[in-house]
Amino acid sequence: MEQFLNFCKSEYFNLAILIINIVLMIIFIISIISINKTKKIYKTLINKMGKSGNIEDLLFEVMEKVKLIEEENKEIKHNCSNLNKEISTCIKKVGIVRYSAFKDMGSDLSFALALLDEFNNGVILNGIYSVENSNIYAKPIENGSSKYTLSEEEEKALDIAMQR
Repeated sequence: MEQFLNFCKSEYFNLAILIINIVLMIIFIISIISINKTKKIYKTLINKMGKSGNIEDLLFEVMEKVKLIEEENKEIKHNCSNLNKEISTCIKKVGIVRYSAFKDMGSDLSFALALLDEFNNGVILNGIYSVENSNIYAKPIENGSSKYTLSEEEEKALDIAMQR
């Protein structure tokens, strides 16, 4: 017992007590800071709830909004999926060749125009210009070829379109 009393009177004991007090003071300051942050969050939440002040009602309201947003997202995803399917069949590839259909005509007023989708399906339009009249012919294209015979200009237009 006497040794304990002597230890309590020693400088080591006082130093240990001082260190413990400093550590407790740091823990106390950290706790106060944490409590103040929590109070700010709580006040913000209460202010957003309005006069009702009922957290349960607020949570149900938020859950309902999340549910509506999820339904909207599903609808948007569905619409995007449909658009992706439709867009693959839109005209994406174009090839055009201008040429002179008749030797006596000086300018390249005739044309072959290939309009293809993603899968090389579409149409070739061939516009033949002459002094008396102009005619346009259409030939269907499936998988990059036609069951109709293509002219040299139409073949070039088709090649240009398929390379894009």
